[in-house]
Amino acid sequence: MALNRDFVGRTYASTTPYEVSRVKIREFAAAIGDHNPIYRDKEAAQAAGHPDVVAPPTFPIAFSLQSGGEALADPDLGLNFAMVVHGEQRFEYHRPIYAGDELVTSSTITDIRSAGRNELLTVRSDITTVAGEPVCVSYNTIVERGGAA
Repeated sequence: MALNRDFVGRTYASTTPYEVSRVKIREFAAAIGDHNPIYRDKEAAQAAGHPDVVAPPTFPIAFSLQSGGEALADPDLGLNFAMVVHGEQRFEYHRPIYAGDELVTSSTITDIRSAGRNELLTVRSDITTVAGEPVCVSYNTIVERGGAA
């Protein structure tokens, strides 16, 4: 069944800030197998010119879809999670994410389209500090296999 195109343009904001901690950054770096010391050690990060531990570039995936998650879970969208695979992920940074940041996300469904027998859904997530400073934009495309059949 095709996804509901009426969802294109809908925006969902996070309800609470995501608090970035050194522990969360270290755990994420371990999970992706990146042993760069600036992700684990404050002194190493400061020696590299950062104010604190830096998050790896893909770190926002850990929280950026929380606000868009309610849209993806809405039964009116018609998404079959059993058939979903990750299609694409990219990030555009304004500045790095640091331990101590409090971040909020606003996620918008920007596109739903068919590609052969599949449905592709793209979500843009704008990530800012609680004060409104832009940090990064995440683009996430998921594929529902066989959804367009």
